[in-house]
Amino acid sequence: MFHRTIAAKIGLLIFCFSAPAIADDWPQWLGPQRDSIWRETGIIKSIPQSGLPVKWRVPVAGGYSGPAVVGQHVYLTDFFRERGNLANSPQTRSELEGIERTLCFDAKTGKERWKHEYPCKYSISYACGPRVTPTVADGKVYALGAEGNLWCLDAETGKLVWSKDFKTDYIVPTSLWGFTGQPLVDGQKLICLVGGKGSVAVAFDKDSGKEIWKALSAPEPGYSSPSIIEAGGVRQLLIWHSKSLNALDPETGKVYWTQPLQPSFGMTIMPPRKSGNYLFASGIGEVGALFELDSTKPAAKKVWDSTIKSGVYCANSPPFLEDGMIYGCCCKQGQLRGVKLESGERVWETFQPTTGERRGGHGTAFLVKHEDRFFLFSETGDLILAKLSPKGYEEQGRFHVLKPTGECFGRPVVWTHPAFANRSLYARNDEELVCVSLSESP
Repeated sequence: MFHRTIAAKIGLLIFCFSAPAIADDWPQWLGPQRDSIWRETGIIKSIPQSGLPVKWRVPVAGGYSGPAVVGQHVYLTDFFRERGNLANSPQTRSELEGIERTLCFDAKTGKERWKHEYPCKYSISYACGPRVTPTVADGKVYALGAEGNLWCLDAETGKLVWSKDFKTDYIVPTSLWGFTGQPLVDGQKLICLVGGKGSVAVAFDKDSGKEIWKALSAPEPGYSSPSIIEAGGVRQLLIWHSKSLNALDPETGKVYWTQPLQPSFGMTIMPPRKSGNYLFASGIGEVGALFELDSTKPAAKKVWDSTIKSGVYCANSPPFLEDGMIYGCCCKQGQLRGVKLESGERVWETFQPTTGERRGGHGTAFLVKHEDRFFLFSETGDLILAKLSPKGYEEQGRFHVLKPTGECFGRPVVWTHPAFANRSLYARNDEELVCVSLSESP
């Protein structure tokens, strides 16, 4: 009996040390915790000059939305244009007709599993397709289209569970650049950025679609996504609309505090980022501010803003806050910048991972932290491995994944946030979805 017990324990230890690490999911925008951190193990430490293995490529249509990956399923939304001319003029709406779709692919092979589609008319600027990455939770997929069509679908079959039409249900017009707020699952709630009188933020029952609460009014809902932080002893739901940054009780929608913060053109885009007791937000028109969160109650006070410090004005891609620094892409000139968090002092900047040699505003790279380094997906379609520190930007390799099929101010771009799961990169442009292996073992 003694020998069998010892043998069993030894066998268990051998299994534990030899079993492969569990693969990670990427079930929503910015990852499992919406913090731009990839926690999966067994990932490459460098990008070889010979490149990276491409597992598969499959054709898709247009969109700014990124993929979501859960288990062996990859979910993506796109827009198949049938009529109309796409013109990327910042202040002009393109009038298009086509099919908006939610697609599900096999994560190993890229084979299509199912699709949900419906006719949709676009009247928005930069109208290539949906802006919102699917949110996947508890066997359901929540997909929000560019014109405010929200769908709850069965994750395995694509069967419709429930739906909403924000424009009709809440009498809200489509903003110039469409509906962009990433739906957030919080317990039994699905929290969405909607718009309209008293309904900038709306919480639905995630299983039935029934409205639980609604809150806030603003001339425009903006384009930032709901997020939740913990501060002052409570959980706080952050909603940044065109006029102000607001903290709400996520259970009721009650407003805890409000701080004025108005970017140009109502373009609140990045989610506010928290580091310790600090909260940072910035946007178009050289608008940005750092707030200190009260540690005893839900409240915030301004530490500095862009009228005092130059800092960094992030828009298209969320910045990353770490060790007293802000690392983010500046929407005005297009550099990746390193900025001191507490003072707003700019320490360094570089175009290398954003526009490269092609100078221009709104330079974009999507930053995802992995262990002691970052994966950056550049608007050039390159996956870059780099270290970011107060000393500067240290590139450690890159691989060209996709051609930039979009356009910004005359230069080609790919502006879609990738997913990292199954020790792989999943990225898309307006023509294809690609899976690239990032496993350190063959």
